[in-house]
Amino acid sequence: MIAIGCDHGGFDLKEKVMEHLKKQGIQVKDCGCYNKESCDYPVFGKAVGESVSSGECEKGIVICTTGIGISIAANKVKGVRAALCSDSLSARMTRLHNDANVLALGANIVGLGLAIEIVDIFLNTEFSKEERHQRRINLLEE
Repeated sequence: MIAIGCDHGGFDLKEKVMEHLKKQGIQVKDCGCYNKESCDYPVFGKAVGESVSSGECEKGIVICTTGIGISIAANKVKGVRAALCSDSLSARMTRLHNDANVLALGANIVGLGLAIEIVDIFLNTEFSKEERHQRRINLLEE
C-alpha cells in the first residue's frame, strides 16, 4: 500500500496520482488533505511518514506547491527517507542509492505527465543493496 498526502497546493496533483495508482491496481492510503482549503503541510507530511515508518505502507508520496516543506515534514519521522524529485533520474537514483521510501513532488514544479513518470520510476525501482549504499543509509539512521 502507498500512503499519499498533500496540502492545498498539492491537492489536484494528489488526486491525479491516486487515480493513476488505482488504475494500476495499487492500494492507496489517502492521508489528506481532502480539499483545496488552506491547510498546514506538516500535518500531512507527518501522517504519510508515520504510515511508512510503522510499516503500514510500503512507500509514501507527499505533495505541496514546491515539495520542499512537506518533504521536510516527512523527514522528521524516524525511519523516513523522503526525497524531493523533479526529474526521472533523481527518482531512479534516490531509490537505487538511498533506498528512499517517500517521494516528494512539487505540484507547481512538475507537470502531470512528468509527475506520473517520476511516481512510476520511484515505485518500480528497487534499492541496489550495494554495501556502500547500505552503509551510508545506516549512517543516516544513527
